[in-house]
Amino acid sequence: MSVDVSPERSYKEVQFLIVDDDSVSIMSIERAIKKLRLVNPVRNARDGREALDILRGTNGRVKIEAPFVVILDLDMPEMNGIEFLEEVRDDPELKSSVIFVLTASDAPEDVTKAYEKNIAGYVVKENAYDTFRQTLSMIDTFSSVVVLPT
Repeated sequence: MSVDVSPERSYKEVQFLIVDDDSVSIMSIERAIKKLRLVNPVRNARDGREALDILRGTNGRVKIEAPFVVILDLDMPEMNGIEFLEEVRDDPELKSSVIFVLTASDAPEDVTKAYEKNIAGYVVKENAYDTFRQTLSMIDTFSSVVVLPT
């Protein structure tokens, strides 16, 4: 089996969807993106419902174009991260979405529930800026090396 990596093959730029209700976390993520000089388009959602609207292009939201990577907090109002994961994985059009959890919870049951929903990785927010910078650097490398579905 061979993979076409010829220069003629072009890949669309990966977009990031950050799903987090904490404005301090969002500002830290945006600051880390700026420091890392990432140019990928970034969208924000305050909870799982808003994120689903962005993923589906419903309720007046512009649909995010593939390829995209979701960075998901678990503790949010309206629809939390686990509920969001359940709905995404049950949706035939969204079930293959690449989702990383970036949350304050290190509870074993949260880690287990998230991985049961086929997340790409689980990162615990510790020192906010450093954690975001390291995580985004890893996700940027991941998204630039791995071919994502369009």
